[in-house]
Amino acid sequence: MNSTPVFLALGVGVIGLLVVAYVLFNFFSIWVRAWANQADVGLFDMIGMRLQGIPVALIVDARIMAIKAGMDIDLKSLQLHYQSGGNVPQVILALIMADRAGIALDFNRTCAIDLATKGTGKTVLEAVQTSVNPKVIDCPNAAMGRTSIDGVAKDGIGVKAKARVTVRSHLDRFVGGATEETIIARVGEGIVSAIGSADSYKEVLENPDRISKAVLSKGLDSNTAFEILSIDIADVDVGDNVGAKLQAEQAEADKRVAQARAEVRRAAAVASEQEMRARTQEMRAKVVEAEAQVPQAMAEAFRSGNLGVMDYIRMKNVESDTQMRTSIAGGDRSSSGGDESRPVQGA
Repeated sequence: MNSTPVFLALGVGVIGLLVVAYVLFNFFSIWVRAWANQADVGLFDMIGMRLQGIPVALIVDARIMAIKAGMDIDLKSLQLHYQSGGNVPQVILALIMADRAGIALDFNRTCAIDLATKGTGKTVLEAVQTSVNPKVIDCPNAAMGRTSIDGVAKDGIGVKAKARVTVRSHLDRFVGGATEETIIARVGEGIVSAIGSADSYKEVLENPDRISKAVLSKGLDSNTAFEILSIDIADVDVGDNVGAKLQAEQAEADKRVAQARAEVRRAAAVASEQEMRARTQEMRAKVVEAEAQVPQAMAEAFRSGNLGVMDYIRMKNVESDTQMRTSIAGGDRSSSGGDESRPVQGA
């Protein structure tokens, strides 16, 4: 009798027992938990999730949670959201919270919000919590390195303000809507505009609520993931006298321009003076040239007989007399304080 089929059947039976033992060891407790909570998750469904790399316990517990909350969410939808990178437990908790708060929110919308918050440090549960319990945003955000929003009133006085913005998540606009940074930027812009429209900084200090009213009237929460409920001015301080500072800087700039123009005129005057000196030297050179021609003319007069010896001697006497008078006149001028109208003795 051939014993091969017996051993083969025995091997198949052992393998089958091992498979059954493995399945029971890994999935029996989860299956019992799902069956006890009427989650309707079969063993073959669990084996299929394990083969796809999906955590069985996580999906089953999420379905059990949904069933207990009265929401029959399909098992395949949970698997698909997990494979898409979503956080299945957070989605179920968000749906339960929204249902208890009376907020209309379906599974697909919740999954979209969950995927939209991926990588932002926020969760879909926080979005729903903010929709139920509004949150407060500081404006400006201290983490961005600014402690106040600075504006300048029409009188030139700076005003520093801090605001606290109360917002609520707008779930219908959460996917694709602008984030908290946009809210902070828009509110900051509105505060600066409201301060700038005030005639005096005193008006801002006396009525800080005019800032919040002006900002709220602009509809700053449009196309954002939040709905602004209120804007409260937490602190208002007087800043620098920006107008006076700007006027001082303008005066300093005007001074530099005037100095530059004066320097241009001075340089032009110096150049003109140098030009006049050059022309004076040129004229002196012409005088020296003319004086150099006098001896030549005298020599020519001697040769032509137009000038005699006695004429020459008289001319020299006149020159000597002129030099003497000039010397005496110079001495009298220095001793009498420079009176040039005094007659010369012996003239």
